[in-house]
Amino acid sequence: MHPAALPIDALLRHCSMVRTRRGGPGGQHRNKVETAVVITHEPTGISAEASERRSQADNTRVAVWRLRLRLALDLRTPASPGGPSAVWRSRVRGSSLAVAATHDDYPTLVAEALDRLQAADFTMAKVAREAGISSSQLARLFARNAAAWTTLNRMRVARGLPPIR
Repeated sequence: MHPAALPIDALLRHCSMVRTRRGGPGGQHRNKVETAVVITHEPTGISAEASERRSQADNTRVAVWRLRLRLALDLRTPASPGGPSAVWRSRVRGSSLAVAATHDDYPTLVAEALDRLQAADFTMAKVAREAGISSSQLARLFARNAAAWTTLNRMRVARGLPPIR
């Protein structure tokens, strides 16, 4: 299972968390306590941080989401045999994929799509057909987040394919 697809408590068992102070807007309330959070996935060294909120709990939630997205974008695992995952199937509505870029399932879906695309030499139509969605819906999954879109196109160009516009 891809680390981005792990439940949050299981993912955090493989992570170290540092709480610290960060500067920036917010004045005296911002730098009084250690509200910034840096989370590192120990097996890969991939990390993410959040410091824009005044609450440590809010920053932890944001940092975990960012870590899951970074893992989804930066770490490739073998595509699981047997078709789309249960999370993927739960998000398919007709030939559409229903998920917001801020939803907790988004990093999981991006990781699965990138793993399947890599296994299929980035043949968008083939992966979309196997996933039960249209090619445009697969492209829209990545278009919902700038980092995901950039990663998809960077990987396509590395394979000698043109970027998607």
